[in-house]
Amino acid sequence: MATPNKLPRHKSVYLLPNMLTTASLFIGFLGLTWAIKGDYASCALCILSSCIFDGLDGKVARLTGTTSEFGVQLDSLADLVAFGVVPATMTYLWMLDGFGRLGLMAAFLFIACGALRLARFNVEAATSSKKHFVGLPIPAAACTLATLVLFMEYVPEQYVETVLPIGTLVLVYMLSFFMVSTVRFYSFKEFSAFKAHPFSWMVTAILVFSLVASRPKVLGFIIFLGYILSGPIYTIFLLSRRGKRLLRDSSSEELG
Repeated sequence: MATPNKLPRHKSVYLLPNMLTTASLFIGFLGLTWAIKGDYASCALCILSSCIFDGLDGKVARLTGTTSEFGVQLDSLADLVAFGVVPATMTYLWMLDGFGRLGLMAAFLFIACGALRLARFNVEAATSSKKHFVGLPIPAAACTLATLVLFMEYVPEQYVETVLPIGTLVLVYMLSFFMVSTVRFYSFKEFSAFKAHPFSWMVTAILVFSLVASRPKVLGFIIFLGYILSGPIYTIFLLSRRGKRLLRDSSSEELG
């Protein structure tokens, strides 16, 4: 007989995804305190850690069959803090403060576009394609800024006070635009390709992991930057395929 102090098993399982979401929120808050103290590298690591917990909560909820509207809303609020407020504050204090109002607006725009991106995702989640995201996901935008902070130690000193601030400002505006755009980004949720060639994908994953482990601060930023640049390319590919399909269908109708 279960003791009254213990939660029933199904309730404990129900709490697990929300506990992971709360952990992501806490780590994000911890990162915010590091940013205020001027330890931007620790803040960046907190953002990346939050991303791991953010990826786990949804998967655990689906595996345990405990998905709920409450969990969806909690996840969005946690994401807005951990991947919106925290990276925007970190980047502003780290590099954008010198631009005055332009830098302040860039940081706020990042938060606002992140909020809009999350709201749109929640509204369209039931009808959207699993193959791709519409607009850049806010965790990817946040991790790009986090890896940029870690990448800074490899930037030559003569560029730290000249090229890096301008590049960071442009990057923040670009990330904000991509979050609210209709550019498609591959979601990595479609496993048909992985199932068709499991060995090839496993070898590729091992090689990528080995490369990132050898130079995590360099390759981490390059990977996220590459993912952002892949969005327009992937969108053009989808549009060209759709155009060819429409052309083929119209030709068939004319022949018919």
